[in-house]
Amino acid sequence: MLFLVAALMLLGVVLGTVAHAPLTVTAVIAAGIAVWLGAFAIRERLGRRRRTSAN
Repeated sequence: MLFLVAALMLLGVVLGTVAHAPLTVTAVIAAGIAVWLGAFAIRERLGRRRRTSAN
């Protein structure tokens, strides 16, 4: 939960920065976040499958 609060605070700072950053920088950062979220989703899905099959 603390991680979520920190992420939301960081998001607020980043959104203020994005308004002044060039479009290419914003696109690269957005792509990096998308990859990170995709990897997290895959890791979570695989973790749930392992726990379910063990029971």
